[in-house]
Amino acid sequence: MRSAATFSTPPERLARLPALIDQYASRLENRLIRAAPWLVMQVPAREPIVSFTFDDVPASALDVGAAILEGDGVRGTFYISGGLAGRVEPRRALIDLAGCKELAVRGHEIGCHSHAHRDLRHVDGNVLIEDLARNARYLDAIDPRSGRRNFAYPYNSGSFGKRAILAGAFRTCRAAGEGINRGPTDPTFLRAVEIRQPQQHVLGLARWIDALVANPGWLIFFTHDISPRPTPHGCTAPSFRLLVGYALARGCQVLTVDAALDRMGLREQAR
Repeated sequence: MRSAATFSTPPERLARLPALIDQYASRLENRLIRAAPWLVMQVPAREPIVSFTFDDVPASALDVGAAILEGDGVRGTFYISGGLAGRVEPRRALIDLAGCKELAVRGHEIGCHSHAHRDLRHVDGNVLIEDLARNARYLDAIDPRSGRRNFAYPYNSGSFGKRAILAGAFRTCRAAGEGINRGPTDPTFLRAVEIRQPQQHVLGLARWIDALVANPGWLIFFTHDISPRPTPHGCTAPSFRLLVGYALARGCQVLTVDAALDRMGLREQAR
């Protein structure tokens, strides 16, 4: 008589299970947020607008990314997390206060990426309020402003319970979502397209610009490092230069997030 087969799960797979469950929960919450918008603004379809944005921000985004944008006469939005400033990691180094100030002096927009760079689903509301205030102090030392800044979610992970806090603090909040913003749009959960590895993925992103030109709206790209050997969440300089140049060649307005809102007449419409 044959014995029943014994099945076991490798320890490494068991160790990854909590993270996989959390990733699934984050995707589900993001879908629910999209299905139940907190606010609605109308993104006009008058012209194609593209914004190039950077998260965290790696030093290469300043040294290479900003220079590529400037070479074409345009500027980008850099979402800064003060708690990451100056950190050196195995495959990237992050800009410090001096680097952030240089971005501002060169005309780029400084946005908020929280201070501690934690998934907002796992942050208490009062802790988040203090965290955002702490990052605001850091950013105001770089580039003081009277109006509200723009925000990008750490890990692109939204939180139902934190939307009121974010809506009151920021003009917009950018997530991911792989889509173009057009028509009725929730400013607390803007869609964006990631520029990331593998290289074949990056080269295929021109299709988003083609889609934008065919049906105007607001396309937001985001990435992290720009280097010859990028991390999984970055790209090479030639690839980034190609995307920026293609957007301009197709007649798109390439603007910072703040400037795009102003051009669309959406400054405080959603408050």
